[in-house]
Amino acid sequence: MQLHVDSHPLLDLYAFVTTFPRDLGDVDSSDALLTHLRLDAEAPVERDETLRLAVRDLFRHGGYKPTGRGKPASEYLVRAAENGRLGPINAAVDACNVVSLHSGLPISVVDLGRADAPYRVGLADQGVRYVFNASGQEIDLGGLLCLFDAGGPCANGVKDSQRTKTHPATRQTLSLIWGTNERPGHAETAGTWYRSLLADLGATTSDVSFI
Repeated sequence: MQLHVDSHPLLDLYAFVTTFPRDLGDVDSSDALLTHLRLDAEAPVERDETLRLAVRDLFRHGGYKPTGRGKPASEYLVRAAENGRLGPINAAVDACNVVSLHSGLPISVVDLGRADAPYRVGLADQGVRYVFNASGQEIDLGGLLCLFDAGGPCANGVKDSQRTKTHPATRQTLSLIWGTNERPGHAETAGTWYRSLLADLGATTSDVSFI
């Protein structure tokens, strides 16, 4: 798979494709994976305050304001885990949430069966919005780094689009770890762990070529 990545001075993106052995609704998250939804679980990556601020700077660079309800998804996960509200969703999202929680990096997961090439990562124009949940709520994407497919923006490090979210029949996904070059190599380390968690569930992963 090829992904065009627009030039950006702060972005250290890591991306890969996952193919599940059967429909996602029939792939169970293991007890070992779900154990890592706790903040005190051991992990090969760590988050810290310096990284949290660097991720905000990454999203702020294009003019987006990563605060309040528009803060990075990784911050939501920490708060949910602290409050005991971070539970299982499906194997694809659970693996994503585990790695995002512990790495401190926001991660997007897109159902490739609901997206169409070509794919590009870049800044969204001012005034662009999309629906991010089943109730029809929208996010203003102006100045935010997003993944675009043929139909427009479909994912970012704050809230992914409802249009391309995973569902029980999902068989193949694209994951993007929104890393920052203020922490070189951190996204790759997180991605390596992420792919190993998916392999433990019987899924296979493949590299994405950046162009």
